Amino acid sequence: MALTKLERRKRIKMRIHRHVRGTKDKPRLTVFRSNRGIYVQFIDDAEGKTLLSVSSKNKEIEGKTGITKIEQAKLVGKLAAEKSKEAGITQCVFDRNGYLYHGRVKALADAAREGGLKF
Repeated sequence: MALTKLERRKRIKMRIHRHVRGTKDKPRLTVFRSNRGIYVQFIDDAEGKTLLSVSSKNKEIEGKTGITKIEQAKLVGKLAAEKSKEAGITQCVFDRNGYLYHGRVKALADAAREGGLKF
C-alpha cells in the first residue's frame, strides 16, 4: 500500500530527527510549512525548550500584502537571522522537517544565511 504525503513526510522527519540534535550553543532551526504561512523555531533539544520562534504571522511580515509565498519565506528567514543575533545565536543546525530542500524551505535557508546565521 502506498504512503500518503503526510505519512511519507513523517517517516522522513523521524529519520532526520535521529541525527539532527540541537544544543543551547547550537540550537536546531526547524521549519514548518503550511498552505498559508511558514514558521521557524530555534529549539534546544537537551532541555526541550524553544528558544526563539518567528513566523509569517509576525506583524513585520503580515502587514505586507501582494507578496508571493517564496518572498514571504525570505522575509521570515531574514527576520529569524536578526532575532537570533539579538538572542546571541550565531550557529544552528538546520532541520527541514521532512520537506524537500526546494522552494520556500530553500528560500528561507538562503535568507537566514545571508542574514548571518551559520549552518
